[in-house]
Amino acid sequence: MPQAHMTTTPGIQTTLLRYQPEILQAMQQALQRGKTNSPSTQANDLAPFYGQMQYHLGWVDKDFMPTRNNAGKLLRPMLLLLAYEAAGAWGLDMHDGAHLGRALPATTSLELVHNFSLIHDDIVDGDTERRHRPTLWSLWGLSQGINTGDGMFALARLALWDSLAVGVEGQIAARLAAILDRASLTIAEGQYLDLSFEQLPRISVAMYLDMIGRKTAALMSAAAEMGGILGTREETTIASLSDFGFEIGLAFQVRDDVLGVWASSAELGKTSAGDIYRCKKSLPALHALEHASAEDQQGLRELYTRQTPLTEAQVANVLAIFARSGTHDYCLSYLSQQCLRARQALGRIPPLADPTAIRALADMETLLRFIESAVQA
Repeated sequence: MPQAHMTTTPGIQTTLLRYQPEILQAMQQALQRGKTNSPSTQANDLAPFYGQMQYHLGWVDKDFMPTRNNAGKLLRPMLLLLAYEAAGAWGLDMHDGAHLGRALPATTSLELVHNFSLIHDDIVDGDTERRHRPTLWSLWGLSQGINTGDGMFALARLALWDSLAVGVEGQIAARLAAILDRASLTIAEGQYLDLSFEQLPRISVAMYLDMIGRKTAALMSAAAEMGGILGTREETTIASLSDFGFEIGLAFQVRDDVLGVWASSAELGKTSAGDIYRCKKSLPALHALEHASAEDQQGLRELYTRQTPLTEAQVANVLAIFARSGTHDYCLSYLSQQCLRARQALGRIPPLADPTAIRALADMETLLRFIESAVQA
């Protein structure tokens, strides 16, 4: 699954960290319930099965000892909570945080689905490192990696039904489940398209945008829609929140594509132009392959199909082709349009008088400004 480069600023960090303890605690409780309901026996020890899940989530090391590692941004559950608050949190009092209980089972389910997809994504892509640690499958093997991912998906579905225990109406819980299932299927569709692109001689920009809309933006849209459904009966608000999630999901991925080519090493914390060195057919490469001169298109295809790593000189040549084809300007323009569409969706959400609801809308605007500011240079 494409991962956005997230060098945080104070504003975005405040937004992302506000409810992180509550989200993590709810996730830990869900895994603990899974372990408790399937206790180990003298004949069979299931602790490593759940330990592998905890390892992927950054809670334990490879020996299953507690550790403090990067648990990810928790962006999707945070977006769900922001949408929930912006929609009014079902009329609950939002001043002391007690309102979060209604939405936390859904945030847990959503984040576990996201991480299930990452486990399988690492296997499909053959990635041996995630968040600066060995991937789950690279430590315990392909078969255990697939099975652990499947187990996490099942646990995610069970976690969602915990909504009933915190007072969420059955009809709403069923609607949340349908949205999450549809999003999960859409992610798989996006993964299929991404894999099928490896066998195609030509991939258009339109094909790529459709793929990332499924593989990346669909779950962001589901997060915001689920938050809206938990927070209000107003269907226009729910639809606007869903639209916001989708548009900002696309924007995050395009931002990632831009930074993967043009960000400095200091900004990325990794090799500058890394996506070019990996010959990754992200938005910049695909735009250039459509709009560069015939000679440059041929040169780009030859470089991107090489069996040996690119040299610095060859990477510089790719950057020159991008410059001649106006690719950087195109990507920034597309990103700006995406942010505008997301902001328009945000503007369709009726503002509420509650201070927490007002802050939630402001936090969504902070997400947009973060995306825009990251590429202004």
